[in-house]
Amino acid sequence: MTAARTMISFVVGAAKFNYRVAAVAIRDGHVLVCREDDDDYVMLPGGRVEMGEPTTVALAREIAEELHSTAEVVRLLFSAENFFTHLGLNVHEIGSYYLVELPAAFPFRTDGIALETEDEGLTLRFSWVPIAGDALRRMNLKPVWMIDKLRALPAGTEHLILNEPPR
Repeated sequence: MTAARTMISFVVGAAKFNYRVAAVAIRDGHVLVCREDDDDYVMLPGGRVEMGEPTTVALAREIAEELHSTAEVVRLLFSAENFFTHLGLNVHEIGSYYLVELPAAFPFRTDGIALETEDEGLTLRFSWVPIAGDALRRMNLKPVWMIDKLRALPAGTEHLILNEPPR
């Protein structure tokens, strides 16, 4: 029998707390992003951390579930406290953003969807988007602060506290 999985995400009145981990996968000047169903924004691959689960383990699990791949977790880039409104809720999200290396065999194409998968009833479409230029803004990457951070990755870990526009 498998133990019940408890995601660290809950709603209290009109507020939501979420503990998220995400992958910064970069190849040839492009970053891998994900669009869930028909959302009007994209995000970095990842998901919610489970109770009692280290963030590196959570990220490896999310990559396996969503990308059907392994990855080398290189290092923590950002620890972020994000405050934003989404679907009518005031969200307080703690995010851990890790630089990762995907296997060379992971699909890389820059002219459309590199991979489409299903997870928890959602269709996930992964695309490689150029970091330079305005493609990430046009695709509406969330969190929006990540766009500038991707252009100059820090040498060490940065801790950020951010108030973002509504999603």
